[in-house]
Amino acid sequence: MIDSHIHADTRPYEDFEMMAISGIEKAITCAHDPLPMKSAVVTLEHISRLQKLDVKRAQENGIDLYVAAGIHPRAIPTDYEKVINKLPSILNNPKVVAIGEIGLEKGSKEELKIFKEQIKLADKLKVPVIIHTPRKNKEKVIDTILSLLSENLDESLAVIDHIDDKVVDKVVDRECMLGLTIQPGKLTIDKAITILEEYGVDKFMLNSDMSSAPSDPLSVPKTVHKMRLKDFNDSEIAKVSYKNAEKFFKL
Repeated sequence: MIDSHIHADTRPYEDFEMMAISGIEKAITCAHDPLPMKSAVVTLEHISRLQKLDVKRAQENGIDLYVAAGIHPRAIPTDYEKVINKLPSILNNPKVVAIGEIGLEKGSKEELKIFKEQIKLADKLKVPVIIHTPRKNKEKVIDTILSLLSENLDESLAVIDHIDDKVVDKVVDRECMLGLTIQPGKLTIDKAITILEEYGVDKFMLNSDMSSAPSDPLSVPKTVHKMRLKDFNDSEIAKVSYKNAEKFFKL
């Protein structure tokens, strides 16, 4: 299994062992907002930690950890351009497989500007992007995200994350992939399975988004277990639990 969106820097060492025991072999840890990112130095140190310390911590417990690097909409430094200028060289690291987690939180002018610059860079470099959508006002924000994607990025390079039953109709027919986040306040296992039953498995990948917020490092294997009980076949389970992510991120 692959957990396609986590925040490894917020989790204890033992979580990775539990994940490995439960059948998770790979995961992608995303840049986010663990500290007030007042300057590019802080953001770049955060990304460096993900590439070094957290990859090592996961590896020691049997998890092959990959990294998405970028500027989260809740963590925009005043000198953000220094981070964007560094991203091409950061992406030369074979462990860094995407720009992310980027996107919009409130949809401010600053967020729009930084998001647009990052997706234009992803389009130029032809690298995947992991796109954050907020808990609040998700439907309106996704409309803005979709508009920006259509103008600035080959949508097949994007996974729009934290999709729920209220917005799935807006995005399921687009070229991008879709992330189902099984986490309190986002999706329950049962709601995720209902989406998969209605829309199929080809567009979706599972993740826990485990972080300092309430979250479960085993939410992906628990969802897979429930899918088996719901009579999804092995091919369907394989697609959402690892094959779609493996193909999208070229792991």
